[in-house]
Amino acid sequence: MKSVAGMIVLVTGAAMGMGRLYGQRAVLEGAKAVVLWDIDADALAATAAELATPGVRIAPYLVDISALKSISDAAGRVRAEVGNPEVLINNAGIVRSGYFWDHDSERDTELTMRVNAIAPMQIAAEFLPGMIKGAGPSRILNVASAAGTVSNPKMSVYAASKWAVIGWSDSLRLELVRAGHGHVGVTTLAPSYISTGMFDGARGPLLTPIMAPEYVVDRAWAAMLAARPFLLLPWTVSLGRALNGLLPQRAFDFVAGRLFGVYRSMDDFTGRVAQQSPKKS
Repeated sequence: MKSVAGMIVLVTGAAMGMGRLYGQRAVLEGAKAVVLWDIDADALAATAAELATPGVRIAPYLVDISALKSISDAAGRVRAEVGNPEVLINNAGIVRSGYFWDHDSERDTELTMRVNAIAPMQIAAEFLPGMIKGAGPSRILNVASAAGTVSNPKMSVYAASKWAVIGWSDSLRLELVRAGHGHVGVTTLAPSYISTGMFDGARGPLLTPIMAPEYVVDRAWAAMLAARPFLLLPWTVSLGRALNGLLPQRAFDFVAGRLFGVYRSMDDFTGRVAQQSPKKS
């Protein structure tokens, strides 16, 4: 794929942050329709108005992806009203910081797993049959995190949810190839901290700058079009992943914790205002 021109693109967490940027990119490339899913009605309406472009249908849907029924109902409406997406960007996510024993089981642990891990699976399951039956190429971009590649204090549940996304997403890629459905490409994005507001207060580890969302979206979009299996940003994420596999655990803890400062990166985390909502992207 060289672009999404003439295609239906669905973006979750589309009202702000990187989700809004993915929507902008789809419009610029001349998508047939851009379907926007978010839980924030006001921000969703504002983004839909901002993206309004002659020749491109903008279809906003108010969806709570933490609820499976909300996902299935919205997916049914999208298929009936717009069509089955050829491009799915599972971007929506939330973050909870703090020691695991201080998390509320329902508000923190369960909600994080539902939004970050279960929802992308359920959303993909809704639209994959149509993608598989399609004659042309389709793409799925699953937004994971560098937190899914290395352990980090004060983000245990978030890390667990992103580890789940990475394992599922790349397994799905292999299953599609093995079953002869290679025209459906799956890309897993695992970035470090991005300046969207979601990780306000977090400190980038040594040699790992907090990245601009526009930079990440540019790289992720190109990787998705090319059906690149993995994109880890910046390069230090790949380095950390390799060292984690090569070094004895105590040696890696020293390198990651004492030298690179990974284990202290969430010490001053504050997060975006009103972080307790699954609308964040």
